[in-house]
Amino acid sequence: MNPFNLPNRIVDQAKFDDAVDHLRKAQVVLPKFSELANPKTISADVTSVLNGVDSGVAHAKNLFRVHWYNDSLRQGFADVPGYLVLDQTLTGVAAPIVVMLGERFPMIGAHKVLAAYACLVTRLVSGQFSPSVSRAVWPSTGNYCRGGIAISRILNCRGIAVLPAGMSRERFEWLEQWVLKPEDIVRTPGSESNVKEIYDKCAELSKDPENAILNQFSEFANYLVHYECTGRAVEAAFDDFKKDKTGLTMAAFVAGTGSGGTLAAGDYLKQHCGAKIVAVEPTSCPTMLYNGFGEHNIQGIGDKHIPLIQNVMNTDIVAGVSDTSCDHLSLLFNSDVGQAYLTERRGINPALVKSLRCLGLSGIANVLAAIKTAKLLDLPADTAVMTVATDSGDLYVSEREGIEKFAYSGGFDQVSAAEVYSQHMLGSGADHVLELNHRDRNRVFNLGYYTWVEQQGVSSEDFESRRDQRFWEGLQKYLPIWDEMIDQFNARTGVNRVG
Repeated sequence: MNPFNLPNRIVDQAKFDDAVDHLRKAQVVLPKFSELANPKTISADVTSVLNGVDSGVAHAKNLFRVHWYNDSLRQGFADVPGYLVLDQTLTGVAAPIVVMLGERFPMIGAHKVLAAYACLVTRLVSGQFSPSVSRAVWPSTGNYCRGGIAISRILNCRGIAVLPAGMSRERFEWLEQWVLKPEDIVRTPGSESNVKEIYDKCAELSKDPENAILNQFSEFANYLVHYECTGRAVEAAFDDFKKDKTGLTMAAFVAGTGSGGTLAAGDYLKQHCGAKIVAVEPTSCPTMLYNGFGEHNIQGIGDKHIPLIQNVMNTDIVAGVSDTSCDHLSLLFNSDVGQAYLTERRGINPALVKSLRCLGLSGIANVLAAIKTAKLLDLPADTAVMTVATDSGDLYVSEREGIEKFAYSGGFDQVSAAEVYSQHMLGSGADHVLELNHRDRNRVFNLGYYTWVEQQGVSSEDFESRRDQRFWEGLQKYLPIWDEMIDQFNARTGVNRVG
């Protein structure tokens, strides 16, 4: 399937009819992109039914929770997306760092379920996926494939998770509980930075016509759902935060490269708020910074290639972060010893310290990159840096156990906590940070050629079209088209939203 052929109509009537019949039997109503961007537009009859639905199960109504506006219990809707403010007492920089909380998303506790829904729903309503016979293949380094499996379970269809064998134990434990068959978990060699091995496995799986590969790195629905939903949610959180802060401006939006999807929110925020876009990658795998390569453990970020859906030519800054820093700060934030050190010895607000458990490894990486950005740009207190925490520390218990065993044979104590905080948080400087000029952007853009044209068969014309911002702006026309197609699909199934 050519990723540039975004659907704007039904392309296979037989598959469309099958999807309608299948979702009618499964009693599934599909939410629109506009509803996920602004859940206040979701009808009251739906929200009233949601109160009786567990947000952690594969229930059809949980599709209406696939957005940033869930409350802290993931039961009701909040007026404002959940966010966390890290101030100077913790970060050492004057500019506040505002972190969106991905842990509030249903079923998987990570915002990647939003991208998974977008990638599959556009195929469903256009007749490109037949859920009674097709298998949805979710290539990922963890959270996207979990989101895909959750969506697949709701639709009562087979989902296959393809991810590196070296990902956290918690990811696999979750998958083992959710897949329909054990063989639907496909482990590829390596860890976070071994994406080509995932692509190779998907190429093998694609030989079976019943396997539909939903590659988050090349699915423009992933880009668009984050542009529309995540971009608007970040803006709403910023507007809420600045209510009593006269003159506060948004300086930058920071996100890990990952699939390139979350960075799309930066395109929205640059257009509407004037924010700079900061792309984050690990210093041990510095593709954008140094044309480099390597291994790393920041699960959910940077993978030795440039995603097809990453709008490189609109990026302002690249920030490199150490995975060692993320690993050790994760231990600091999630241990009783670390929390006690931050509150008792550093005098940081206990509520703020407790909330640091909301940051997974990639969230910590984004915070460190935000600190680097604030230092690079000498940002004052009346400018905010916005970022996201894809998931929480709950997904990395086994990773922390390994770090503590390997690096702290005598146990992680107050001295260890002081060293970690001083070195990896307060000691974070503006090193491995690059402000991109036009030549830099073109250099990074060109790196994608080897993956997408030479390896994955994208035409050079399609590849080059992404160099022009008019290409990315033109994608936005599909959002209302897809909403109309979802409406028409729901009308065909005839499923009652209250049912």
